[in-house]
Amino acid sequence: MSRRTHGLDDALAAYIEAAWSREPELLARLRAETATLGDDARMQIAPEQGQLMAFLAELIGARRALEIGTFTGYSALAVALALPADGRLVACDVSAEWTAIARKYWAEAGVDEKIELRLAPAVETLQKLIEAGEGGSFDLAFIDADKTSYDRYYEFSLELLRPGGLILIDNVYKGRLAADPERGNAAARAIDTLNRKLRNDKRISLSLVPIADGLTLVRKRA
Repeated sequence: MSRRTHGLDDALAAYIEAAWSREPELLARLRAETATLGDDARMQIAPEQGQLMAFLAELIGARRALEIGTFTGYSALAVALALPADGRLVACDVSAEWTAIARKYWAEAGVDEKIELRLAPAVETLQKLIEAGEGGSFDLAFIDADKTSYDRYYEFSLELLRPGGLILIDNVYKGRLAADPERGNAAARAIDTLNRKLRNDKRISLSLVPIADGLTLVRKRA
């Protein structure tokens, strides 16, 4: 028993990988290729987070998923593999370069037909989905894009989600800066503002998973 969450040091991380991880070989290769991108590689989610996201997709029987911020496609691939054969994931990003890597691995995994990549500012894509009458039709949403727009992404996602659906919000620690936003930057302040808003939002249930840079799970109430 512990009264506080343990930090993930190198020894514990190695234990998790050896005793618990089920990362498919293809996802491991994608993660390795992403690691060659220099400083940009920090945007890659941790493999244990990908496994959790796939588990949650299976747990709620997700058929339609939404991703805001795709990068090289690791999280989209993890979730797409967990969706049924007729599942669909709408992936929002603005980089043709990074998502070209994603497309390569999606095709190799045989899930490229499940994933609809929309290269445009996410706010535009989300607005178009709502205008097309797709509000309340998604089961799962993952938010991992520019932090200063998180509140807008959250509100759009909440509108697009069905009752009982899940929103997963990444980087809610913002590298610990969310806990001291005045020492941080605009992104840290935006994350802190959203964290405090979620705490008091009666439209949702929520839980914080202290994994990677912090992952908030939001369940839309009826």
